[in-house]
Order: sequence, then structure tokens, then C-alpha cells
Amino acid sequence: QVQLVESGGGLVQAGGSLRLSCAASGRTFSSYAMGWFRPAPGKEREFVAAISWIGGSTYYASSVKGRFTISRDKAKNTLYLQMNSLKPEDTSVYYCAAGGGVVITRAYGMDYWGKGTLVTVSS
Repeated sequence: QVQLVESGGGLVQAGGSLRLSCAASGRTFSSYAMGWFRPAPGKEREFVAAISWIGGSTYYASSVKGRFTISRDKAKNTLYLQMNSLKPEDTSVYYCAAGGGVVITRAYGMDYWGKGTLVTVSS
């Protein structure tokens, strides 16, 4: 079992920044990748960013590339999402996820999920 707990969400003005954290416990050593997702209407959760836990390769959705940075602290079993230049359309619940397969940019490829943290960006 893997438990994921997000934190760091809140209210921020457009153009501001937030850093989300995801604390992982349990058998995190079995995860090949971790990522961040947010809800999408009428479909699976939308991919935001992902990182290979061992190698550190990163992947981003086009809508956040250049603004968001995903990183991990392996010693702390913690995943981060640095969110800069925030836009009102970034307002969402952000979910941390972990998966042991090769599909890391689709929600169906993830096996474990946190409960989410709310980010609200005001204009």
C-alpha cells in the first residue's frame, strides 16, 4: 500500500506562485513515476506533470510548460509542484498520483492517488 497526502494549496492572485507538496508513505520504492493531475469534465483526470522517481526525467502538459516545475526529494519521499505565473484557469483540485507502469502521462496509468489539494487563482 502507498499513501499520498497533498498540501500547499490555497488562494493566490493571478501571476503569483504556489508550491504543492505530496508526502508519500508505504512502499514508495515500488513506484516508477509520480505525477500531478487535475479534474477534467466528463473524462479522466487531466495530466499536468510527471517525473520518473529514479532517473528524474520530467514531463509536462503543454498548458503548464514553462510555468510549472515538478521535482522530488527521494530522501524525504516527497513530490513537489512549483507553480509560477498562475492563471485563473489553473484553478482546480490538484491530485498527486503514483504508478509503477510505463504509462505516466495518463490517469489510467497511475495506481495510487491522494485526496487532492485545492488551488484557487483570482484575477
